[in-house]
Amino acid sequence: MELGMEGKVALVTGGSRGIGKGIARGLALEGCDVAICSRDDAILKAAAEELKAETGRDIAPFQADLMKTADAEAMVEAAVAHFGRIDILVNNAGAAPGGVLEYLTDEHWEQAIGLKFMGYVRVTRAAIPHMRKAGKGRIINLIGNDGIKHSYWEIAPGAANAAGQNFTMAIANQYAKENITVVAVNPGPVRTERWDGLVAAMARDMDIPYEQADTLAPRSIPLGRIAEVEEVADIVTFLASDRAHFINGTMIEVDGGQQKPLMDMFRDN
Repeated sequence: MELGMEGKVALVTGGSRGIGKGIARGLALEGCDVAICSRDDAILKAAAEELKAETGRDIAPFQADLMKTADAEAMVEAAVAHFGRIDILVNNAGAAPGGVLEYLTDEHWEQAIGLKFMGYVRVTRAAIPHMRKAGKGRIINLIGNDGIKHSYWEIAPGAANAAGQNFTMAIANQYAKENITVVAVNPGPVRTERWDGLVAAMARDMDIPYEQADTLAPRSIPLGRIAEVEEVADIVTFLASDRAHFINGTMIEVDGGQQKPLMDMFRDN
């Protein structure tokens, strides 16, 4: 299927590793030039060189801490200065810490809301004027299915994700008349660098061995496994394409049909 993406410009936050890097790769393989951002300059530049060599597209790295409004605005302006425009924005940067209420500090909550939610707000707010000027745009927010599954162990991610889902629906309604469409993608567990840390934290809080936690967690998914990065990147790439132009103001679950939160598997076993 021809996706009609040749020569388009995408900005992917958190694009130096994990899901973000996979999305940047998927978009570039379809013909997009891609700006990626991250706080870690060394990893960011290495990822850009790797993706450029693999795809042959212009992959531009921009260091930014999206907890800071000035960084978010400067990063968007730098990307526009480099490419001339932004056709596609993929908000992906940031992860909220899991844990039970007693474990979570104010700093954990501030990280969850300040980066995973407000980071999306800051970058979107900076990108919208450029999309308005172009008369079109596509915004895809990578959020997470724990915003609707109400897991006691994922209350911080759940709160940030619920806010992100509300934000997505609201701005999709606001900007559609300007030909700027907005959707959310809600992955379940995905095999990234972060997965091992999540399993270790679950094992700690449930007081069980890591190996047992790693075996129990995927049982919450009917397919019996967690997602691969490419499975999330593929749907995002399609949603960013002209083929998905009429999809707006919706949330797409990429979680293998997961109905129960991960931690229910520990409580039931």
